[in-house]
Amino acid sequence: MKKFIRIGVDLAKNYFQVHALESENGRAVTRKLKRSKMHEFFSQIEPCLIGMEACGSAHYWGRELKAMGHEVLLMPPAYTKPYVKRGKNDAVDADAICEAMSRPGMRFVPIKSPEQQATLMLHKTRELLVKQRTMSVNALRGHLSEFGIVAAKGIGRVDELLDLAESDATLPNAARASVKVLAQALEGLDKAIDDLEKEISSAHAQNEMSRLLDKVPGIGKLIASVIAASVPDPSVFKSGRDFAAWLGLTPRQNSSGGKQTLGGITKQGNRYIRKMLVLGRPRCSTSWVSAKAPCATGLSGCWRRSRRGWLRWRSQTSWPGFSGR
Repeated sequence: MKKFIRIGVDLAKNYFQVHALESENGRAVTRKLKRSKMHEFFSQIEPCLIGMEACGSAHYWGRELKAMGHEVLLMPPAYTKPYVKRGKNDAVDADAICEAMSRPGMRFVPIKSPEQQATLMLHKTRELLVKQRTMSVNALRGHLSEFGIVAAKGIGRVDELLDLAESDATLPNAARASVKVLAQALEGLDKAIDDLEKEISSAHAQNEMSRLLDKVPGIGKLIASVIAASVPDPSVFKSGRDFAAWLGLTPRQNSSGGKQTLGGITKQGNRYIRKMLVLGRPRCSTSWVSAKAPCATGLSGCWRRSRRGWLRWRSQTSWPGFSGR
């Protein structure tokens, strides 16, 4: 069997580029593999270190290669870009991946399990349907406003808007047909969203880490389940602030010459989780404050909730006696 110290793999849909090193100063072995030849190639070499960008299908291939005995490292694509020497092609990208994975300061992405990816798929599908529902409601409001039919803002006022359209005798039949189609679409979307939320609740109930996060003020089932699925191992973050930085909730730095300059939040992290934390603010600012358990609102509240979530998360996994300071 062939022996390599590390291999960089540039993933794609049908063809994969491999850049393998036999030694640090040795000759590189490059291969262009079809999708059907991936298992055959890596089954014929001794277990080694394999690096890939954390892009589409990376977690699947990570699990497959780990099952063969290899050690797999996933890296954010933005962190491998500086190691591209010149030009842009698959071979150059695989070379850059192989070089980036050897850096001592490189940050890696934990490989997700099929269950975690399934939970994230539920969240992404729900988010898509919520967007489609919002688009349908906006279209319905815009069309009916042309006939003088308006209702107050809010998704809860759609039924009132439909009742007004139904009772308006001056509305043309063609417009009524369009309203009926949009109403049926909204009904189907509402049912689909409810079904997905039931599936998310079921996944939440089966995940101990998700149930633990649900106890943090301002974090409900949706936020807890997506955090538990997005970050398999909380130990990758040294502190709660690192977790908040990963979410894009920490200030952007532009410091130089010993002078610290901080701007707005970076917004460079997980946009979906950050949005859910913002949407969870009203619940936190009403029920929890009235219960004499103060909880900050706004972006500072999101930052604090993310840190509290990490503290509870970490203390119950690897630090049983952690005080939470």
